[in-house]
Amino acid sequence: MKTVTILRNAEPIAKVWNANRYFSRLRGLLGRTLEEGGGLLLTPCNGIHTFGMRYEIDAVYLDRAGCVLRVDQALVRGKVWPMQRGARRVLELPAGYAAKRSIQAGDILEVVP
Repeated sequence: MKTVTILRNAEPIAKVWNANRYFSRLRGLLGRTLEEGGGLLLTPCNGIHTFGMRYEIDAVYLDRAGCVLRVDQALVRGKVWPMQRGARRVLELPAGYAAKRSIQAGDILEVVP
């Protein structure tokens, strides 16, 4: 799976796996560990679950333009989370990383190869 860089105001905030194919989205983070500054970008996606996860994650919901619609922090394992209307992508990050990088609704995140 290829990686992409997530930028905010032209500053890199994370280097993540780009899950833009069916099987890579299906697998998601199952069997993977997240390092600080790493994550998974699910495209297309507007909702997630945490069944089978071994750790908590943050989820950042983005529209087509990269605008942050919602940030869910420290999602516990084994649940289905509400979908986000208008979301085109979901960025999954280590728990606490969204707050550490001050990611909030209204921010514009850019995805670059």
